[in-house]
Amino acid sequence: MAIAEPAVERYATQPVAKYLAATRPPFLLASVAPVIIGLAAAYHDNVTLIAFTALLTLLGAMLVQAGVNVLNDYYDALNGTDAMNQERIYPFTGGSRFIQNGVLTERETAVFGTLLFALSAVIGLVLLPYAGFGLVGVGFVGLLIGWAYSAPPLALNSRGFGELSVALGFGFLIPLGTDMVQRGDFAALPLLAAAPYALLVAGLLYINQFPDRLADAAAGKHHWVVRLGPQRARWGYLALVLGAYGMLPLLVLVGALPVPALLGLIALPLSLRAAADVLRFAATPARLAPAIRLTIAAMLLHSVTLSLGLVLAA
Repeated sequence: MAIAEPAVERYATQPVAKYLAATRPPFLLASVAPVIIGLAAAYHDNVTLIAFTALLTLLGAMLVQAGVNVLNDYYDALNGTDAMNQERIYPFTGGSRFIQNGVLTERETAVFGTLLFALSAVIGLVLLPYAGFGLVGVGFVGLLIGWAYSAPPLALNSRGFGELSVALGFGFLIPLGTDMVQRGDFAALPLLAAAPYALLVAGLLYINQFPDRLADAAAGKHHWVVRLGPQRARWGYLALVLGAYGMLPLLVLVGALPVPALLGLIALPLSLRAAADVLRFAATPARLAPAIRLTIAAMLLHSVTLSLGLVLAA
């Protein structure tokens, strides 16, 4: 059943619910998953986890992603991408539609996104005594990438750096920062453990660009799906999937990850099914909704099972 887009009438008497919904809450799980990986990495190395700082870290990561989501809506409204998007698969692609449907103004969206970033920075300062000064660098780079993903003059996604930005932010910075808060120092394990997830979350952005391709091209957003066209770009999704699941056993083989981390391969069938759909329906994006759902499910299942493997190997 199709999900209805936001309408002014729905939130007329619910201002709090309106702003909460504008962050796209179901998709914030993409930032919850790398926090779980970071906590599991610390636990694997016999670090005693602190519930208070773990919850604050989780809140901070979700606030950053919420801010990225909201500011992306703002900048996509400025360049006209979302307004032109007629092939979107709501709620997965085409933005939140809060601006286009008159629920929030552009100014309200910009202010809200900036406030979310500011709140995440405050949480980072609270966590600083636990993590050490290195957290400042991790947090700064994370916020910079989150802003530059959509905002000119960098507009990283428009220049073909969207997948790299997402992989770096979600796949490396969040698990690294989470581990640092618990460990109090830098460690390589969260980066290694989250590397396959980094490719999977990049794959989510990649597949979402197929339905948005025509609008993005018209607005000057030249990401790789636009540059390659659907028939050539479809192989990129398969490459990300094979890279993610191929990397995991290699990391185990060289001793960088424990053998139980191979539980992360449980999600492979979901990703392969999604890849098959992308290969088949790349030129008919309206039929990609099941593949997008499978991509999300695979990301979450992989992160949970891999984290379980790290815990079991502790």
